[in-house]
Amino acid sequence: MVKKIKIHYCIIAILSSSFLAFGMYNVHALSGVTEGGILGLTLLFHNWFGISPAISGFVMNFACYLLGWRLLGRQFVVYSAFSATGYSVAYRICEQFEPLWPQLYDMPLLAAVIGALFVGIGAGICVRIGGAVGGDDALVMSLAHVTHLSIQWLYLICDLVVLVLSITYIPIRRLIYSLLTVILSGQIVGLIQRIRLPGSGKGEKGKKGGPDIHK
Repeated sequence: MVKKIKIHYCIIAILSSSFLAFGMYNVHALSGVTEGGILGLTLLFHNWFGISPAISGFVMNFACYLLGWRLLGRQFVVYSAFSATGYSVAYRICEQFEPLWPQLYDMPLLAAVIGALFVGIGAGICVRIGGAVGGDDALVMSLAHVTHLSIQWLYLICDLVVLVLSITYIPIRRLIYSLLTVILSGQIVGLIQRIRLPGSGKGEKGKKGGPDIHK
């Protein structure tokens, strides 16, 4: 198994997840424009049932990673470990500094577009090499593996379900901008899945740097 792990993919996982963390700290955390998925579900459960996001987030992310391991294999676990670690370390570093663009709070449309670029590129590259930064990515990769549906549409479906349920406690105006960012980020992830990565080899149908998670 060790021989199948590509060092340059591990480095890519760290760099791309760090890029994502930078965007989450400087755009999403500040602007009030959020993503769907696990993050949205933790906030939903907190508002509906009073369950701490620390608890619900851990349980859901663990379950999604376990599902990914069962369906996508050990390489998925290794690349996901590098991605998750890179994200956590990078976010912690970002927290030592003031946000770069505090004015984005008053420009939700711009925040939605910029945030989508950070999420789409950062998460998309991690998924492309066969890893996942969070439980959201692991769940979507697993669903794509089983259903053979295009990954960008699975991202959109999962996020839409969470955003629709979030109407119960989030103002509609903010949800509209959140909807825009999840649509854009999902499409960016889908585009990245079509890129051939270095070292993926020629003619490896469905194995260009990771599990067969896209059509």
